[in-house]
Amino acid sequence: MDSLLIYSPKNTPRLTYVFKHICTRLLGMPIAFTTEIPVFVAHGGPKIWYGPSGQGNNTFYIKSRELLFQQGITDIEIRVRPWEQTVGFFATSPDSSLPFDIFAASFYLLSRYEEYLPHVKDAMGRYPAAESLAATSNFLNQAVVDIWAHKFLEALRETYPEIKYQLPEFEIQNLIDVPQAFEYKSKGFLRSFFGYFSDLFRFRFRAIAHRTRVLLLLSKDPHNTFDWLAEVGKEHQVNYRCFFQVGDYSRDDYNISHHKKAYRRLIKSAADYAPVGLRISHRALTDLKQLKEEKRRLEAITNRPVACSINASGVLNIPDILRALVDLEVDENYSMGYSDTPGFRAGTSRPFYFYDLDFEVQTPLRLVPYSIAQTALENLTTEEIETLVKEYKSGLMNVGGSLVMLMRNDTFALSFDNRFWRTLYTQHLTHE
Repeated sequence: MDSLLIYSPKNTPRLTYVFKHICTRLLGMPIAFTTEIPVFVAHGGPKIWYGPSGQGNNTFYIKSRELLFQQGITDIEIRVRPWEQTVGFFATSPDSSLPFDIFAASFYLLSRYEEYLPHVKDAMGRYPAAESLAATSNFLNQAVVDIWAHKFLEALRETYPEIKYQLPEFEIQNLIDVPQAFEYKSKGFLRSFFGYFSDLFRFRFRAIAHRTRVLLLLSKDPHNTFDWLAEVGKEHQVNYRCFFQVGDYSRDDYNISHHKKAYRRLIKSAADYAPVGLRISHRALTDLKQLKEEKRRLEAITNRPVACSINASGVLNIPDILRALVDLEVDENYSMGYSDTPGFRAGTSRPFYFYDLDFEVQTPLRLVPYSIAQTALENLTTEEIETLVKEYKSGLMNVGGSLVMLMRNDTFALSFDNRFWRTLYTQHLTHE
C-alpha cells in the first residue's frame, strides 16, 4: 500500500511528531516524508504539500504556519474562529485545501505549549483550566484534534478516493484514583482515636457505629469497593485501572502505610483483576528521590514493573514530572485533564506522546488524557451529570474517540448514596 507522502521545505521533529499522531495514530495511514520536490512529483500515490506556498497542479496543499518550523517557545497570538460545527485557529489562505493549519494547531495543543509560557498556578500548584485557550475560546468540551483529523480525512478522500485508512474504534476507560483505600480499617490507634473524637464532636453517631463495626470486623470498610469493581468489570465488560498511593503520610497524603499487611493484600488482589498503577504523592511530584522510592514500593508489592501512573490532586507540573517519569521508564501517565472542569486539556481524547519543547524531542512517555473527573461534577445534579456523560460519549463515538473518566474508590462506597454512581458506571461506562 502506498504511503501518504508529505512534502515540506524542511523536516523538523515537531512536524514529524504531529503528522504521525494525526495521520498514523488517529487515522491509521502509513506516511513518509520528503523535502525533495522531484521525489514528491514522481510519487504516484496520495500526497500532501505542506509549506508556506503551494506547488500547484491540483496538489492537496495545506498552507503552513511557522510553528512547526520553529524552535523554542514564544508568545503566539492566536485567533480562534468558527469552523462549521467546531472551531479552528492558524487560518490559512483561499488556495489551501483546509481553512486552518490543523497540524500546527494540533501541535500547539498536544505539546501543551501554553503551559510552558508564564502563568499563575492555583493553590495546589495546578495550571488553571480557566486560563487555557480552550476555555477562553469556548472549545474545551470538544476533542478538536480528533475532529480536525476527521475533517482532514474527508478533504483528503475528495482528492484521493482510493486512500486507505483505519479509524480507531470508540472505547471507554475508567480510572480509579485511590487516595484512601480504607476509611476506618488499619488506621492505627491514634488515627482511630482522633477519628472517634472528630465524629463525636460533630455528632456523627452513625459514623461512630459504622467505624466500630468495621474495627470489630463485623462490617466491610466502606472505601474497600474493589471486589464490587472486579465483579462489575467481569459482568459488564468494564475497562478500568486503579492507582494506589504508597507515599509517606503527610498533610496532603493521608493513606495508610504501605507496610500494612491489609493494604498490601488489597493491592495484590486488585492487580489480579485490573491494571494497577502508582498514584504519585504530592511530595513525590517535586522530589525525584521520593518518586523513585514510591515506584520501588509498589513494584515490591505487586512484583511487577510500574507501567502507569497518575498524579495526586490533578497536579501536572509540565514538564518536570513528565521528564522524571521518562527517566524512570514509566510507560504512561494519566494526569492530562482538569480535576475541577470537564473538558479536553490537550484537545484530544486519544493517547499521545509527551513532546518536550525545551529539548525539541518526542519522548517514549504516553499521556492518556481524561475528559471528566468526578471532582469536577460535585456542583451538578445527578441529571446534569448523566446528561454530560451522554453528550461526551455521543460526541466521541462520532470520531472514534476514547471516553476516559476519573473517579475515586469511595465513589461507590456503601456508606454514601451511591445508587446513582453505581448505575451510571454500569449503564454508561461499559462496553456492553
